[in-house]
Amino acid sequence: MASNLALLPEPEPLRAVTVSRDVQEFDLLIEDMEAELGEAWGDLNFSEAIAFLRQEEARKLDFIVLAVDKEDEGRLAQIADVIRQAKQTGLRVILVADGLGPMALHDLLRAGADDFAPYPLPENALSEAVARILTTGGAESIEMLRRAGAETVDAEMAHPAAAVPATTTGGGPRGQGAVFAVQSAAGGDGATTLAVNLAWELATISKNAAPRVCVIDLGLQFGSVATYLDLPRKPMIYEVLSDVASMDEQAFRQALGTYKDRLSVFTAPTDILPLDLIGPDDVVGLLSLARTCFDVVIVDMPIAVTGWTDAVFGQADLYFVVCGLEVRSAQNAMRFQRLLQAEGLPVEKLAFVLNRAPGKMDMSGRGRIDKMAESLGIKFHAVLPDGGKQVTEVNDQAAPLSTLAPRNALAREIQKLACELHEAREAIESGQDMSRARKPAKKAIFGLKFG
Repeated sequence: MASNLALLPEPEPLRAVTVSRDVQEFDLLIEDMEAELGEAWGDLNFSEAIAFLRQEEARKLDFIVLAVDKEDEGRLAQIADVIRQAKQTGLRVILVADGLGPMALHDLLRAGADDFAPYPLPENALSEAVARILTTGGAESIEMLRRAGAETVDAEMAHPAAAVPATTTGGGPRGQGAVFAVQSAAGGDGATTLAVNLAWELATISKNAAPRVCVIDLGLQFGSVATYLDLPRKPMIYEVLSDVASMDEQAFRQALGTYKDRLSVFTAPTDILPLDLIGPDDVVGLLSLARTCFDVVIVDMPIAVTGWTDAVFGQADLYFVVCGLEVRSAQNAMRFQRLLQAEGLPVEKLAFVLNRAPGKMDMSGRGRIDKMAESLGIKFHAVLPDGGKQVTEVNDQAAPLSTLAPRNALAREIQKLACELHEAREAIESGQDMSRARKPAKKAIFGLKFG
């Protein structure tokens, strides 16, 4: 008997534990943990976790997965204590959140989570998060931003495909602002509407602590940001663009227009100019100066791909591509993505936005969204509803949507997107270090480096 028992295999040592109120509420997580670790994982509730993490046995783990949902918002302090105790023990933490509000998510990220995945878990999301924390120490901040921002997308609409690589290039030096570029996949898809309203929502997100925001209209031929905000196109814009190398901060600020003392705007030129008036070095100089002066810079791009598009892409922290639910947008988005890949540019910066999406009760529309995302091999960062004729009417009155049509569905979704981006940016700025001293050469996002 004893000899037979000696032949039985020993149980695998624990490599990880999940921590949740009730792990049975996260059945997809259970499946993914079993696929990733087999039997080498366990489950704890929040109270048990703190006690366990203080024991020597906990130091043998590779990581913990913290699973929370909306019902856990009342115990955020206890959950944050679990994260802090895990970090003191030397463990990495993956946060899996289902329906958690932006403020709650912000608090848990600040507590020290190394990586984040939404629930229901997209395909391979847990496996990729584990690979990131074990190889690089956690997600890049641009990836945290993308996934935090993507909380605005209805989970059933999001296509669980095409995981985003963790590495990124671009972003500015430490202490400088963020750059978001916005471009339409096809004419009329709504990039300028998104750029103007996203900029306004970020500029007015707080009465006392809103970021300083600037919109730069690089549509040198038919840019319309000035029209959307009823601002004059200053003649000196041409002079600035003609000699960016000689421009200093004072000249740059003199060229700016201001909307309601909250939003600064670098308009398109008065006259229609050739797109090759400026080159890559000019664009880098202009954006570098802008991000020195402002916390957030929104760049409204022309629909054409120019000789300096890659320069904007290199400076941007996120590059939004606005698509309509139609074949021409899908084809153009695919062609643009292939171009970036062929040029060796970091496609993880791309953030696809679906505009004028069908209503949530339109089941055939949901199927079309899934099919489009699948054909592109992407996941939509945001799905914006059709605001109807009211959007055109408000644009004609030269005002942001939220000022004249605050209840418009599109206005509310853009507000949510702005809030998510702002919260993610604050989490990064306030000290959320996802790779403490493990990768001192981290690339910058929102002007900050980790490590």
